[in-house]
Amino acid sequence: MQSFRVNGYDMAYLEVGEGHPLVCVHGTLGDFRTWYAVLGPLSKSHRVISVSLRHFFPEHWDAVGDDYKMAQHVSDVIAFLEQIQPAPVDLMGHSRGGHIAFRVAQARPELLRKLVLAEPGGDLDASLPVPEGTPAHPPLAARTARSVEMIRAGDLEGALQNFYEGIEGDGSWRRVPAAAKQQLRDNALTFLGQINEQRRPYTLSDAQAIRTPTLLIGGGATTGSLSVMWRVLAEHIAGAKTAVIPNAGHWMFEQDPLEFGEVVHRFLAK
Repeated sequence: MQSFRVNGYDMAYLEVGEGHPLVCVHGTLGDFRTWYAVLGPLSKSHRVISVSLRHFFPEHWDAVGDDYKMAQHVSDVIAFLEQIQPAPVDLMGHSRGGHIAFRVAQARPELLRKLVLAEPGGDLDASLPVPEGTPAHPPLAARTARSVEMIRAGDLEGALQNFYEGIEGDGSWRRVPAAAKQQLRDNALTFLGQINEQRRPYTLSDAQAIRTPTLLIGGGATTGSLSVMWRVLAEHIAGAKTAVIPNAGHWMFEQDPLEFGEVVHRFLAK
């Protein structure tokens, strides 16, 4: 584990492999360990740099302070990328990390060579309507709010199960490997910051502003808003490519690391 000083914070990261830099940004409850399953496949052709965002493991945050904001995390990633050579780099984000990567591409496209968004999180505003007939699903923000209530009541395990099963379905929590569960537990208090992170919804003009060559990846078994959002964004990002990892859900890179790694490799190699 190494770190860069960014915006007054020591941002931890793990680096493996040789080649062009590929910086990977985790989502909610993740950290640099999120990408362990695909470090092998991806590092065959890239120097993979997996970061831990501000207040995530290895920090053990006490949820005190007001700097857990989407804008802060975007600024931190930009400051991190400015220290990586050779530039421009490839950037990949998953879920909330996909939202961060999207905002980095929007704000500082000159830092990026290619962009990979694995089911980016967030909401669509009215300028990006979902296709007609799309089933309605409770917003994930409501799940997060409920998990925050459970953490404050002392039910950490219940909070994690509530959030995870809101994405992967009822009963999915018991199938999560022990190491993956521990990673989520290590970052559970970041829920308390995320409830007021001030994340803006995606707009049509946001999507049209992305000029970096972009790949959007979804899990074939993902349901709810996360299965729709990346497809809508792909329609409005110029030249965007798409890929589906069959029989995998939101954490598709853990569930089928070889296929995920091959999809990413093909896109980055072009």
